[in-house]
Amino acid sequence: MSNALTLPSISSLDSLDQYMRTIKAFPVLTAEEEYDLATRLRKDNDLESAKGLIVSHLRLVASIARGYAGYGLPQADLIQEGNIGLMKAVKRFDPDRGVRLVSFAMHWIKAEINEYIVRNWRLVKVATTKAQRKLFFNLRSMRSGTGSLKPEEVAHIARELKVKPEEVLEMESRMGGHEISLEGNSDDEHEDAFSPISYLEDPQLEPSEKLAEQQADHIQTDGLASALNSLDERSRRIVQARWLQEDSSSTLHDLAAEFGVSAERIRQIEQKAMQKMKAALSEAY
Repeated sequence: MSNALTLPSISSLDSLDQYMRTIKAFPVLTAEEEYDLATRLRKDNDLESAKGLIVSHLRLVASIARGYAGYGLPQADLIQEGNIGLMKAVKRFDPDRGVRLVSFAMHWIKAEINEYIVRNWRLVKVATTKAQRKLFFNLRSMRSGTGSLKPEEVAHIARELKVKPEEVLEMESRMGGHEISLEGNSDDEHEDAFSPISYLEDPQLEPSEKLAEQQADHIQTDGLASALNSLDERSRRIVQARWLQEDSSSTLHDLAAEFGVSAERIRQIEQKAMQKMKAALSEAY
């Protein structure tokens, strides 16, 4: 579907801010408009209808992506991955099930972002033990609020996941990012129409949970090591310095000085290395 559609993308615009302004210009669909477009897509494979459904929900993707800012990954990349999930959701959406696309699409958007984070978030030590993987995938959903965990919550989560309380606290500090508000938090009057609390969630077909379970079972430390070994020496050094150092990561300018090239060249090498590692991990799993 995506190959046949021309959609706004962050790479085709000057900045993330411009992308956000662009997608906010697309109108929010009424239930009737959404049903009409989805029906035409389903019956006639009308790609213009697909485009209408996608662009009207790009703000939803951006809103969800903001909730993953604490993982330290580029916001633009999180949005791009979420958009892929949105397109998958539109392709599978059945308007006759009586559920709005916003509710159905949230699962697919989060699943795609989750997959990206697992393969790229600091290339992490989160994957070093089974207990840490369980915490990585379950901590956000098991906590009752957005503040620090209370002692009784720590004890409950540790008991449920069969880990030590100190492991729960350690993972909380690693992940300490933003949560997604059910009510939404935007000064854009139209964006409130995408607040999750405004819709009933579809109780069936939860791909993000299945993805989390699959990733928790399959991602292993040796897979990350193998992906690193697939890089040339310079690329490996850059990735390790940027993502895998114990204390603090090196900046692009630090590495530019080390290798005698520009910071932009270091960024390009890093980007290609990450893509190669992601491909290696995809083949492994």
